[in-house]
Amino acid sequence: MTDFTGDPGQLPSPERAAYFLDFDGTLVDIAPTPQSVQVDPALPGHLAALRRLCGDAVAIVSGRPIAEIEGFLPGAAYAVAGEHGTALRLAPDAKIQTTQLDPLPSDWLLAAAQLAAAHPGAVLEAKRHGFALHYRAAPHTGASLQAALKTLVAQDSAGYEMISAKMAWEVRPRGIDKGSAVRMLMEHAPFFGRIPVFVGDDVTDEDGMRAARELGGVGLLVPDVFGDPAGVRAWIAKLVGEDGHI
Repeated sequence: MTDFTGDPGQLPSPERAAYFLDFDGTLVDIAPTPQSVQVDPALPGHLAALRRLCGDAVAIVSGRPIAEIEGFLPGAAYAVAGEHGTALRLAPDAKIQTTQLDPLPSDWLLAAAQLAAAHPGAVLEAKRHGFALHYRAAPHTGASLQAALKTLVAQDSAGYEMISAKMAWEVRPRGIDKGSAVRMLMEHAPFFGRIPVFVGDDVTDEDGMRAARELGGVGLLVPDVFGDPAGVRAWIAKLVGEDGHI
């Protein structure tokens, strides 16, 4: 649905839809560091209203750990997929399910920390099975970090991959991504039988968008469809009957 303009009438109605929403760059604006993002005060309430409209079929699908999403949006989503699908919480009170993977090579995280220290302004975000190096505060370091991480990942290119994110380089296990998270969630209530609508802004979201489309739904790229996270928030507000200005 490439001609989508932000009119909710062009998408499946909330009664039929299942919403899969990225966090950084989609619901909140990108910040200099992962911990400095600001959540619009109206957003949690609008997500709760969206849950009521669609029978709870709202999930946040993020590269962040689930605990961080819950910290920023406590109780706002019915389900949360974290760390690109390697962690999954199917319901508000459900135990977090984690994909059993080999641990990250022990020296890789140390190498990433040393890279961050050697490039002032770079920030290391450690995860259970990978990490991200953010360089928004030091854009001139991007190429140097990329080269160093390429060399690192080449040690196990069958098991890991390096992908580009917004002003960041992400190292993650191969074969586990946001698309696999969408497929898993769509097998369970309240998502099962609905039309998936995935909204994301970055390269790491393309797997989720692809999965949504292959399942008969829609994948929406924030810059092309909404402009920015404020546009996404206004769209959600319109869906739930607010004035669309957040």
